[in-house]
Amino acid sequence: MSAAEPLLEAADLHVWIEGSHILQGVSFSMPDRGVTALMGRNGVGKTTTVKALLGLVPRTGRVVFDGVDITTHPTYTIVSRGIGYVPEERGIFAALTVAENLRLAERHPKPRYELVHELFPELAARASQPAGTLSGGQQQMLAIGRSLLNDNKLLIVDEPTKGLAPRIVREVADAVARAAEQVPVLLVEQNLSLVRRVAGQAVVLDAGRVIHTGSALELLDDADRVRELLGVSRTVTDSSGTTAGAEGRRTA
Repeated sequence: MSAAEPLLEAADLHVWIEGSHILQGVSFSMPDRGVTALMGRNGVGKTTTVKALLGLVPRTGRVVFDGVDITTHPTYTIVSRGIGYVPEERGIFAALTVAENLRLAERHPKPRYELVHELFPELAARASQPAGTLSGGQQQMLAIGRSLLNDNKLLIVDEPTKGLAPRIVREVADAVARAAEQVPVLLVEQNLSLVRRVAGQAVVLDAGRVIHTGSALELLDDADRVRELLGVSRTVTDSSGTTAGAEGRRTA
């Protein structure tokens, strides 16, 4: 893949679920570095877009990853090409230990435990602890760590701060930022403070279509565009000095 080519391209993706036209021609691309945020109000098709990229839902259109057209590939082949997926519900095995959860994720002969433990030392310290007893932030670190264990070229992280307290959100932001230093991240997120902190590019969906692409910071610095595209009526500054959506909470 040429350095000028995007890492991931989606072209004219359409998805129908139970008779509803969920994605209506979604097209966007993301570079081979940093964080690209996929944003939008609830119900506009963000998670469906992720599932369409991974072949988890029937779709039409075209998906190119790392220079290869993967549109017709089954999900296991897409993942084997180097895409790590951290789903919205995290997908950890609560009854298994942290170490067992990581071991189940091994896909390559030389899993990158040194990298995972360097980025998330708590996972090493809590290796024998049942994953279900971890805090929400620690569980998210485990979910991200499983994807980093393999030599992936892209991480797709879906709503990592959903349902978490503000203090834990900061921990997750740290985890995403550290992960993005190692591998590009497509981040589905509605917490504007997290997007502002970690994302370079933003893709905004509405009613199953892409309605904006460009610099994340330029978008978030334009209060009128944020209000128009994301439904945020005002901005505030959180305890770390970061401008966020109304009351610094989830805004879609």
